[in-house]
Amino acid sequence: MIRILTMIAKVAAISLITGAVLSRLDLSAEYVLAQMGLTPENLLYILQKGIAWAIPNMVLGAMIILPIWFLIYLIRPPRAD
Repeated sequence: MIRILTMIAKVAAISLITGAVLSRLDLSAEYVLAQMGLTPENLLYILQKGIAWAIPNMVLGAMIILPIWFLIYLIRPPRAD
């Protein structure tokens, strides 16, 4: 759990520093998106469409993977700590 929190803190710090540098160079999110041919609304639509595709596929995969993992977990001998 500590490793995940540390990773999130590092990503947040690096993102903050990068954002500050880009802001200092007078670059905005809208400008960067425009250079890629996107608008904020278009990007939101693409993200929503991606999530709508991913969630059903993740649920379908989990219906197969989780029972297999649970069986393996039950069959595997206990580890000595």
